[in-house]
Amino acid sequence: MELLIVRHAIAFERDRRRWPEDSERPLSPAGIRRARRAAAGLKELIAAPERVLTSPLLRARQTARVLSEFAGWPQALHCPELSPGQAPAAVLRQLRQHREKRIALVGHEPGLGLLVAACLLDEPGHLGIELKKNAVACVSFEGAPRAGAGTLRWLAPPRFLRSARK
Repeated sequence: MELLIVRHAIAFERDRRRWPEDSERPLSPAGIRRARRAAAGLKELIAAPERVLTSPLLRARQTARVLSEFAGWPQALHCPELSPGQAPAAVLRQLRQHREKRIALVGHEPGLGLLVAACLLDEPGHLGIELKKNAVACVSFEGAPRAGAGTLRWLAPPRFLRSARK
C-alpha cells in the first residue's frame, strides 16, 4: 500500500467569535487558491489514489474537495481517526481495513508528522517531521500498514507542487 499524507491547506486564523467551534474554521481565500494550484501540480506528478480519507474538520474536508476537483481524486470519506489528537496507531488500524494500493489521507499537524514517524519507526520516537500546510508525503508499505514497516518515498512542499502544474 502507498499512502499519500496531505496536510490541509491554509485556513483562517483562529477566531472564537467567528468560529466558536474550531472544527468549523474554513480555508482562507488564499489557502483555496494555493491548494488549487498545488492540486493541479500534484495531478501532473502522480496518479490519483483509489481512496481518500479525511479528517472531519471543515478545513481538511475543503482541502480534500479541492483535490477531488483539481487533481481528479475520488471524493473523500470522513475518518474520525484523522481528527486532531488521535494516535497514529488508530490511523494505522483503520488503514488495515482497506485493500487499495494507494490511499490518501488529509489531516492536521502535529498528527500527520507523528503518523509519518510511526510508519517509519518500530519504536515510538521523534523524527522531527513537520508537514507545511498543503504539503504531501508519500509512504509505502509491503503488505498491510504497520508501525515501523513504511518507507518514505518522497516529501513535497506546497511550493514545489504549485510549480509542477501545467
